[in-house]
Amino acid sequence: MDIREAQERVDAWISRFEEGYWPPLAILARLVEEVGELSRELNHRFGSKPKRGDEAERDLALEIGDVLFVLLSLANQQGIDLSSALEAVMVKYEGRDHERWTLKGEA
Repeated sequence: MDIREAQERVDAWISRFEEGYWPPLAILARLVEEVGELSRELNHRFGSKPKRGDEAERDLALEIGDVLFVLLSLANQQGIDLSSALEAVMVKYEGRDHERWTLKGEA
């Protein structure tokens, strides 16, 4: 599924409910919560904080998916086309950072 389809699917799911989209700051709080869960899992796997013996490993893909769902929700709530936004960001990075790192095969 591409980004536009993902936004449409999230919108279709949220639009089923009377409450609809949360206010922007509530969505932001949820995003911070989900990023925190992703951060915790990454820190357990690769950082200096081992899991407690009673803590199950979380599915990293699902944690990233949760972050993406909330970002899609925020974009939808604000009327932002993420395909266009990502294209604009890629143009920015490709222009600004094209000489910042060593290209593979040029070292």
